[in-house]
Amino acid sequence: MSDRPSPALSPAHQALLEHVPLGEHSVIDTETVAYEHEGTPLEGYLARDVQADERRPAVLILHDWHGVGDNVRMRAQMLARRGYVAFAADLYGAGVRPTGDAAPAEAGRYYRDLSLLRARVAAGFSWLQQHPAVDPARLAVIGYCFGGTAALEFARTGAPARGVVSFHGGLIAHDPSDAAAIAASLLVLTGGSDPVVPDSAVAAFQGELRGAPHVDWQVTTYAGAPHAFTIPGGDNYRPVADARSWRALVCFLDEVFA
Repeated sequence: MSDRPSPALSPAHQALLEHVPLGEHSVIDTETVAYEHEGTPLEGYLARDVQADERRPAVLILHDWHGVGDNVRMRAQMLARRGYVAFAADLYGAGVRPTGDAAPAEAGRYYRDLSLLRARVAAGFSWLQQHPAVDPARLAVIGYCFGGTAALEFARTGAPARGVVSFHGGLIAHDPSDAAAIAASLLVLTGGSDPVVPDSAVAAFQGELRGAPHVDWQVTTYAGAPHAFTIPGGDNYRPVADARSWRALVCFLDEVFA
């Protein structure tokens, strides 16, 4: 663990965080977390209500192609306010927070090596599973953009997550399919005007899942929503689609953790 103070959120992210009320007796603590994967230093972000006196269900959050930043830190605090232990994992490595053209280049390393991507998610999942405040039998994984793809790839490992959620993540249909290994319930939240995830990609992904009839999955498409529709402060942010997808997540977590 690191004792460095957590960075402040941008005004746009802080404003959105305030839409989730803080419980009367809740005290949300945040901290930067140092951990590793096969010798690579990683730096995640943990948020939880330190007043909780029992093990809690937990949510692993996976970042977009810019690395651990305001969006996943905000989502971690939002989830902590709802009583979850929330951990934003680092898929890139400590200090790797690319901007501009460096972001798709960095993400591309992992799109070309899905085994490494899955392993980086597994490292964060294992860390969270072992946290003393967490009920290790009740974990979910969510991801945004690149992180949404990572979450779905992790589900294909047969990981013991209760649920996996992708927010405007890329949908990769596998041939040959490995969907039969999926044990988690899936929720895919995608934009109806997302050129990164066209209708053909959604159809191919759904077609693969239909070949694994035991898998519990649902896909929701938001009209007019482009890629990255949940990222406040960006040109693609769509507050209605963001609010609807957040409510979908809340209901989904209530269901899978029941």
